[in-house]
Amino acid sequence: MSPRAGNTGPHTLAFVESPVQLLNVLEWAHARRQAVGTGLTLVVLSPIDPMTRGQLRRMAELAREDGHAVRWEEARGGPAAPFQTIGGLAGLLRRADRIVLGDPFSRYVQLLLTITKARDIVVVDDGTATMEFVAQLARGERLVRWHRKGGRPGPRDLVFAPVSSAARKRLTPSERRTVEIFSSMPMEETPAGVTVTANAFAWTRDRFGPPRITKGADMVGTSLVETGVVDGDRYLEAVRSLAKAHGATRYFAHRRESAEKLHRLAVETGLEIVRPDLPLELIARRGPIGRTILSFPSTVVHTLPLALSGTEVRVAVFDIDPAWLTENASPRAQGFLSGVTGTARDVHRLSAVTAV
Repeated sequence: MSPRAGNTGPHTLAFVESPVQLLNVLEWAHARRQAVGTGLTLVVLSPIDPMTRGQLRRMAELAREDGHAVRWEEARGGPAAPFQTIGGLAGLLRRADRIVLGDPFSRYVQLLLTITKARDIVVVDDGTATMEFVAQLARGERLVRWHRKGGRPGPRDLVFAPVSSAARKRLTPSERRTVEIFSSMPMEETPAGVTVTANAFAWTRDRFGPPRITKGADMVGTSLVETGVVDGDRYLEAVRSLAKAHGATRYFAHRRESAEKLHRLAVETGLEIVRPDLPLELIARRGPIGRTILSFPSTVVHTLPLALSGTEVRVAVFDIDPAWLTENASPRAQGFLSGVTGTARDVHRLSAVTAV
């Protein structure tokens, strides 16, 4: 194992499904590099989306360069893929002393948790969803993603309920199990017995930068349209207004934004659309990056100030106007998004732009 990777304690098995989750596992391993043990095996439960797969492959290269073992699983490669993946991982799950995971809401991960006998569970950030996970765990609620909360459980939810309940028990500290949350997100409620460790993005700052800073502004995209929270037309109008008001020239697309939406943004706003090959924290740290980064409420309003600590880059966040929400948006959407913005540190909170 490379000196940069260090050791992460008793044998650790990490499961990730997104580039940001993988980044935060590397941050956790870097923070734990002084511990004694036999290292980290990182299992990528690969999604189907090409952009996400591409970023995951680049992140996997960085993990290998740091000395970590990476196992790539085509976990969604057909009807039989989940059974083959779980069957192939069962032995590793039973032998692991510690499990690290990035998305406790994932049904895949919840199913894997029912197999493991690990005494230590670590949850690393999966963006702002971590805030909701911590709050639900503290209140003893069932695990439901924030943008779905308020809706009635569907047939699949009811069928999967016993697995989800068992997974939640695995994520609750007990005499036989410790639970750690490694996060850069603010925690209003801390579940009893859970250890919370701050993610300061030290690995990112050690590995990249400092960046070259340009005079202009860059804009960060969001998948709120794709998740059904924000109306597409309202979003496009807001982006156009913000770009014009602040002189933004580039738009860093979220990996889940649709090609059709991005094409329309390029045509109607004149912004250069950039589809990053790595999480934005690494892209920004590597540079070049605008002196001002414009964002709607999202994970990056918490993570970019940490990744760019010591630079002159300013992160500015704009609230979501309630009029932009779709009729199908969760009743909790506006409050949750306002909370994401309101709890962010070292950012400039600007008034919601009026889309006309």
